[in-house]
Amino acid sequence: MSIPIVILAVAIGLVAVRLFIKRAYVFPPALRRLVVETIDASLFAVVLAFIIITFVVQAFFIPSGSMEPTLQIGDRILVGKFFYKVTLIQRGDIIVFRYPLNPGKDFVKRVVGLARDRVELRKGVVYLNGVARPDLTPAAGDPNCAQNYEPKLVEPGKLFVMGDNRCNSEDSRFFGLVPAENVVGKAVLIYWPLARITFVR
Repeated sequence: MSIPIVILAVAIGLVAVRLFIKRAYVFPPALRRLVVETIDASLFAVVLAFIIITFVVQAFFIPSGSMEPTLQIGDRILVGKFFYKVTLIQRGDIIVFRYPLNPGKDFVKRVVGLARDRVELRKGVVYLNGVARPDLTPAAGDPNCAQNYEPKLVEPGKLFVMGDNRCNSEDSRFFGLVPAENVVGKAVLIYWPLARITFVR
């Protein structure tokens, strides 16, 4: 069950309790008024949380090492859900998206290829349209890992994504291209643990 659905369920529950208390004349008027005011304040907070999580920003937990060294296991990040409402997805962006094979799961990867790009991996180096792109190639990696991938043309409306830890990442090399509409938002900030607070790049 998604967080927005849980928040809506809580809001509906609060409204039901508010209606019950307001009509529960067995309680003194002063007590009813106090409870209703408390519920109203809680409803405002719940509605505000729903708006923020649905449209503005959401927190995500990093459960695997597929984005190391950029994102570590246990990192908690903030994702700007509004970001791509005002700008276009760029190569190199780290995004959270709904996993194409199971939209109930969220994945985080780096955008390597956009529509009409031809993506290739040669000895760990990303090539776009035959040109080496060191900026899309993580500095760290296992030299013993075979990191080669035959050229793949990115279809319109799709993205080619990869984890920075190329030897330990389930990404577009395995599950295919990601529909652009699956993108939840852009990873903006690591906010936990405190020692790792930084903008995501």
